[in-house]
Parts: sequence; C-alpha cells; structure tokens
Amino acid sequence: MLEQLDSLVQKLASSAAKGKDESPQIQRETGGEISAKFETPGGINRIPDDMKQKCYIWGTRLKEDADGNTNEYEEMCILIGQGEYILIRMHLASLQAKSDIESQSMALSDHPKGEFISPKTKKEFRVEAYPSFIPFIDRKKLTSHPYIFAPVCHSGHWWLWLINRTKRKCQILDPLHKKAPSDERKDINKFTGYVFSRLITYAGGEPLEKGKNEKKIKASYVKISGQKTSYDCAIYVMKWLELIEPENIKKGKYEWDNWPQEEVDHYRVEYASRILFSEMNKQRDRAIRESSAIRLSKPSSVLLSPFCQINSADIETG
Repeated sequence: MLEQLDSLVQKLASSAAKGKDESPQIQRETGGEISAKFETPGGINRIPDDMKQKCYIWGTRLKEDADGNTNEYEEMCILIGQGEYILIRMHLASLQAKSDIESQSMALSDHPKGEFISPKTKKEFRVEAYPSFIPFIDRKKLTSHPYIFAPVCHSGHWWLWLINRTKRKCQILDPLHKKAPSDERKDINKFTGYVFSRLITYAGGEPLEKGKNEKKIKASYVKISGQKTSYDCAIYVMKWLELIEPENIKKGKYEWDNWPQEEVDHYRVEYASRILFSEMNKQRDRAIRESSAIRLSKPSSVLLSPFCQINSADIETG
C-alpha cells in the first residue's frame, strides 16, 4: 500500500510540474449500470459491503413530512413466488438495530389465546378461510419432506416449530424460553400444532394426530443457546431456518456455537439486501438505483471497526 501511495504521489507531482490543472476524473456509475451487475443469478453474490449498507439505510429509513405523516406504508418490495407478497417500508424499517421484526399471524390474530373457536368469527380454524395465503402453500413439500420448519410470531415474539413428519413428533426452538412461559402459551402451542396438522392435511398428507387428539398435539422445547437481547428473536429464527440440522437434536438439546452480538446485528443488514436484491423482487432495479444514490461517510478508523454499524438512525431525515 505504501508503494502504491508513493507511486500516486509521484504521478500527481509529475502532472503538476507539467502545468496540468485538471483534476483526475472519478469514474461514476449510473443506477442502470449498477443494476446490470445483478442481472445474472451469480450477480447477487457480488454485492459489495458498501452497497449492502446503502440498501439497508434506504430500505429502513422512515421520513416524516411537515404534517407529521410518515412514509411507513410505501410499497418497497413485491416478491413473486407462488403468489405475490408486498412488503411496505414499515416491514423493512423493523430491521433497524434494536427493533423487533414486524410480522403478524392471521390465524393467531383470529384465535388470540389459542382458542379453537375464534371469538371474532365464532368458527374453528379452516385453511380455506385464508384465501390470500393459499397460493403460498407448497403441497409437495408439506407432504414429502421428512422435516417441516414453521416460524411462529405472537405478541412480538418469534419461535420456531420443527415437525418430524415420519415420527409425528413436534419440537419447539425458542430463542428466549426453554419451556412454555405461561399457561396461555401452552394453549397457543396446542392451537399452533392443530393449525400445522390442518395445513398438512389440506395439502393431501396425514394429520399429525387423528380425531380429538389433533387438538392435543404436544411439542417439547429444545434446549438451545439463544438471544442475548429482548429484540433479536426473529433474527435467530430466520438464521436457524438456514442452519439448524434436525438430526443433531439429541436428548432434547442442540449444541452449537452461538453468535457474538455484533454478528447478530450484521444479519439485519444482510437480510435487507437479500430481500431487496432478490431475483423474486419486481422492484429490484428501483432498490438498486435509489440505494446507489446514498452517500456514505468517508471510511475512518471508527467506521472500519467491526463493532461499528451504520444504520438509518445515523441519517438525518430532513
């Protein structure tokens, strides 16, 4: 690096001696040129770190106008898979540091305490009552895969269900709890097991239990190292979905090397870029174009520290 710096100084001195007063041209890229780098599936693996930071800042930044209105309901991302799923800015803003990830379970909102008869509709849970979610049901996977992972979110807390279809056995991985923290959670767990059993049956598979026992499905808690804060449960659940190997759960325990907190914080930046730059995102080009317009601070010894993270709270929203 010193040799390169010395060479650069000599070139600048030489230019000055020749009377050249023109500044070196800085190569700039337009949003379209940047977007072109991500046209192939391999491009998604070449996202530079500064681009991830820009994407994170743009996606999680809430603006407020003179009347106090925010842009939290702005459509940010349209994911196309088996159906269409729209993410608004409020969803991405929940990826800000020290924030709970925004989510809502339609079934649990209709059966808030795990009641099998909804106080709202006065009816039992039926998959057909949620037509907007049916396009996302993968019948083949639900009836063929030996293990099913199912994230659950209720009252701002996330946990993960692991269903062994072969043994008809259910387990819970909770980043915060090693057992059900209340009788209400026990009821919610029974109802959740019933919902998953109904989903599998709807897809053409065998229920987890038959008859009246379908409403008495039990799930044991796996002892596993989890979150160190009150707000990282969703980050743990999402990463567990990628990493957990069910075969390694032995005697109700899962041994693994937990992440340091700074690594957990970094996952929020990674998830924002993966969502917005996804091949499934119809608005990906817009995300790349508008993210690239953000200017980051010049690198310094502080900003280059692995313990420092730029987020939307560091950006003025005027």
